[in-house]
Amino acid sequence: MKLALGQMQVIPGRPDINTQTMRQMIEEAKNNGAHIVVFPKLCISGYLLGDTWEQTAFLKDCENWGKKIIELSQDICIIFGNVAVDWNKTDYSGRVRKYNACFIAYQGRLWGKENFPYPFRIKTFPDSRGFDEIRHFFSLTQLAGEMGVSTRELLQPVKLFINGKPFHLGCLLCEDGWSNDNALNPMAALAQSNPIDLFVNISSSPFTLGKNQERNRVFSRLVKEIAVPLAYVNCTGIQNSGKTVYSFDGLSSLYNREGKITAVCPAFTSMLKYTDLCHLDPTCNQEGKTVLDLDWDIDYIYQALYYGTKHFLASIGMKKVVIGLSGGIDSAVNACLYREILGAENVLLVNMPSIYNSETTKNLAAKLAQNLGCYYTIIPIQESVDLTVRQLEETPVTNLSGGENINIRISPFHKENIQARDRSARILAGLASAFEGGFTCNANKSEITVGYSTLYGDQAGFLAALGDLWKHQVYDLARYFNEKIYKREVIPQEMIDLVPSAELSPNQNVDEGKGDPIHYPYHDYLFRSFMEHRNQAAPEDILTWYLEGTLEKRIGCRTGLVKELFPKVQAFIKDLEYWWRQFTGMGVAKRIQAPPVLAVSRKAYGSDFPEAQNQPYFTAKYLELKNKILKNLK
Repeated sequence: MKLALGQMQVIPGRPDINTQTMRQMIEEAKNNGAHIVVFPKLCISGYLLGDTWEQTAFLKDCENWGKKIIELSQDICIIFGNVAVDWNKTDYSGRVRKYNACFIAYQGRLWGKENFPYPFRIKTFPDSRGFDEIRHFFSLTQLAGEMGVSTRELLQPVKLFINGKPFHLGCLLCEDGWSNDNALNPMAALAQSNPIDLFVNISSSPFTLGKNQERNRVFSRLVKEIAVPLAYVNCTGIQNSGKTVYSFDGLSSLYNREGKITAVCPAFTSMLKYTDLCHLDPTCNQEGKTVLDLDWDIDYIYQALYYGTKHFLASIGMKKVVIGLSGGIDSAVNACLYREILGAENVLLVNMPSIYNSETTKNLAAKLAQNLGCYYTIIPIQESVDLTVRQLEETPVTNLSGGENINIRISPFHKENIQARDRSARILAGLASAFEGGFTCNANKSEITVGYSTLYGDQAGFLAALGDLWKHQVYDLARYFNEKIYKREVIPQEMIDLVPSAELSPNQNVDEGKGDPIHYPYHDYLFRSFMEHRNQAAPEDILTWYLEGTLEKRIGCRTGLVKELFPKVQAFIKDLEYWWRQFTGMGVAKRIQAPPVLAVSRKAYGSDFPEAQNQPYFTAKYLELKNKILKNLK
């Protein structure tokens, strides 16, 4: 029996295009003698649609496109994902009931009604990530509760006949196969009292560093324990939740009875992968790969960024970009990325020096632009910054009721913000419009975490492609461009070695070794513990670990670094409290107004990290620890 894995690019909200893609793949599968073709979860509708899920017209449209796929199943079994609607029932909020469903079509009809309330299978649990799935879809666990039965009773295989022989399918949707994340283990429950010939897991699983390796370990173990092969089919393309853009890498795979991968689709590639289900024959000795390619190294990060950014640009119809090239590492990496995606002729690099920008960084920016072969221009900002300062300081502000006048005084800090906003809101926005493109946001995750950026200034732009990378990952990517992509020193080594600096004041003079207040080799890991750890760290945890001597091990930074940076505990506490206030205070307001972030980690800003604008807070236990330490020092 021949199986085709339909790893397709799913375009969210376009069931017409997705159905056409499926038509072509189904026809190709038929021509190549496939008996079964499997497509991803919600491959007709798309997954991340926001409240489009609540549009009746859209739901009916998805149903109709699904019927057209069913009609194509006369001589091939088609397994696919789509929204299923029970128009006679509602969910707990009173809206029409929708299921995240797996359909099994063969001989022009759906199979599976004989042992289940519907002629399709539905997802057991809502998505564990911040995709708001529970808002839109009714789960199997909810249906079981409504019917007064156990979820296990509703986990039933689909029996059909292919080539006149009975064939039992165990249908799983995405996380239903991740036994590590739930106590039920739907895969084992399905196989416990039912014959299963093949498990199919249809997914819409975005790329996350390390997730493919983790899923492979789970699937390999389960398949080996149950001794039933598994076809995992994931989509490619990009989808977004508004503030967060996700790349889908595919990596659809077939696991044999021993838990080994016998077929795998390459990452970020739409294709049909054919494999013979010889594992149904006990004499089959088919060998396969035991592991997937590593998906947590810098090579995979580059693939995800390139693929996600390229498809995002295509989805919004943007063909040209303007990048503010400061001479620093973030803008340099962005310049390389967009140059590779759009071509040198569609990238305009602009250096915007003030009196605080050194000859060092100006020369490095020009050298990089020359190496990349992109358009380059220099537009100084000092004259316009000075004009803005004079206007603000010299124009009187009048109280029209009492008649008194005051004058606004511009501090050095205010001048820093004026510089950043002049670059983005005036020059980059103006150039982007004239160049008929958009301008990028060059911020990294470290800066976004603590709001080390200027609203309407360097935090502006249409996309933060590097917004889910910590600063050390940006440096890794810079070296990767030189060593692997260009195989020469395109990003000057001096730029990689230079102290990171915004160059907005004399206190940030790179030639004097002065730069950002963030010590990235430490703060990258501290900030990551605030938001990426499964159990997010708070100052109470950090101070406890510091006192235990386990802080560096727990957050992952270099041993001995904390003592080097903060010889005295008072300095450590001051630093911790400052960045915690930034993270939970103004940083939140800035993140809410920031551009969309391209996700590569398990927890990117946006839908993965819901947050509210509340006051910074220190727990009573933290204050007790702090006061005890400071009292003992006295």
